[in-house]
Amino acid sequence: MLKTKQFALNSVTAQIILMTCFMFTTGNAAERAPGKISVKNGQKIAFLGDSITAAGKRPGGYCQLVLSALKDQGIEATPVFAGISGHKSNQMLARLEKDVLRHKPDWMTLSCGVNDVWHGPRGVDLKSYKKNITEIVKHAQAAGVKVVLLTSTMIREDQSNDLNQKLLPYNEFIKELAKEKKCLLADLNADMQAALKTFPPDSPKGKQLTSDGVHMNKAGNIMMARGVAKAFGLTNQHLDKSAKNWK
Repeated sequence: MLKTKQFALNSVTAQIILMTCFMFTTGNAAERAPGKISVKNGQKIAFLGDSITAAGKRPGGYCQLVLSALKDQGIEATPVFAGISGHKSNQMLARLEKDVLRHKPDWMTLSCGVNDVWHGPRGVDLKSYKKNITEIVKHAQAAGVKVVLLTSTMIREDQSNDLNQKLLPYNEFIKELAKEKKCLLADLNADMQAALKTFPPDSPKGKQLTSDGVHMNKAGNIMMARGVAKAFGLTNQHLDKSAKNWK
């Protein structure tokens, strides 16, 4: 096994890579006009998802960073944390009312798909996934909740592997549904692929943005936060200022 120290970057170089990584992310299909932030002061945001989102409520997690970035723009948002480890689209649909809608949020971000694919035979096939996600969006919008759809991040940091190839149509559906239902979109899968290309070719592989190939490390949480915040309308200039506090 290659020793990590062989590829250790000094702190200055690492900082440059980290900032470059996040400045050139692909953003989202529902991009807002510069400075037009969708979330208003005092509104409530529910974060629905799996273990990646469950971890996102911890200090330094992507949910907390999104809230912090909004606060930096004078927008105090109340969170509803609704991430549960291991959950798939069918389980999120089943608990939507209890974990999200009864709290009457103004917004809901939805991150779902990794476990549907990663769990193999115990996962959720594409046809059922489409039905489940469509129902989640339908019920949320019927309750007056505005939805931000997140494409699923990669399963291990290698786009060519079988799991990421299987994930492709799931993410394509998310993008199609965002257009159809007029949801905001954070294309985090594309952001993650772009971010991974900014690391030096000889740096250790597999844990650039994740701790284990799936769950985000510090850099991965920042990548996700930037993608979600940009979907809400924050600009790179806004986020570059916020990132100084994210260190």
